[in-house]
Amino acid sequence: MANRHLARSLAMQSLFEWDFGGKKDGEVGKIVGHNVKEFAPGLEDQTFVKELVEGVLKNREKIDSIIEKAAPEWPLEQVALVDRNVLRLGLYELLFGNRREVPPKVAINEAIELAKTFGSDSSGKFINGVLGTVYREIGEPGKDETSRKKIPANLEDLPIEEKAGAVVFRKEGKKILFALVHDVFGYWTLSKGSPEPGEDALQAAQRKVKEEFGIESLELGAELGRTEYLANDPEKGPVRRRVIYFLGETRDEELKLAPSGGLDGAAWFAPEDFEGLKTYPDIKPLLTKALKLIKP
Repeated sequence: MANRHLARSLAMQSLFEWDFGGKKDGEVGKIVGHNVKEFAPGLEDQTFVKELVEGVLKNREKIDSIIEKAAPEWPLEQVALVDRNVLRLGLYELLFGNRREVPPKVAINEAIELAKTFGSDSSGKFINGVLGTVYREIGEPGKDETSRKKIPANLEDLPIEEKAGAVVFRKEGKKILFALVHDVFGYWTLSKGSPEPGEDALQAAQRKVKEEFGIESLELGAELGRTEYLANDPEKGPVRRRVIYFLGETRDEELKLAPSGGLDGAAWFAPEDFEGLKTYPDIKPLLTKALKLIKP
């Protein structure tokens, strides 16, 4: 474990040097070799350093795009050099690495430790905020893989995290349109959020959906369905996440997506668009059920 942490440190230092030196990909091998020889001549797992650096550079366009969307108030070139490359490394392990070897919680915690070691006093908090936002608000990258893993024997003992959302539609003459949000991983999904103190599920869905879509009118009806899945929260660890969805109608035509680190778009879709949409597995069944209820 210590060797892997050292390897991540060397990878981050190498990415820092690559970035500072003008992003010359042809120099990467020399940079990594020099850093290993200089700072860790006895490192057993040198291949891990190379895998990390090469993996970041191979996926850097996608990774940089996610950073820009997850921290919109900080243009990428204005993010501190250390923080920028810690984020690149952390997002690579979180999204493109082998989750069997490096679970999401480990990837995030390791990035935070690197930020605290090499960055400023605020770096750890910044890295935690960005990676945590990406991880939590997207519905956890790899949640389908998580659900296929062996269920813990103490499943009933896991904490339950309640969320509420809605399938929102509006009528345009005889036409029915549904509102969806788009996350930074390219999936169209439903608006949802956690209840605030004193709120029930219906109140939470009413507040969150109106805020997220930027709409003023929303009439929520009966409960439409529930989903539950296992998730690894960076702070809480394993949790059972339950989401209650309601059917909601709005008269608003314009959607104004609220600022969010995990979402980058909102749009209306007709039922004939459903088949071609890239969604999570539990979304289309809810849309189909909603359509049947609206058009009995």
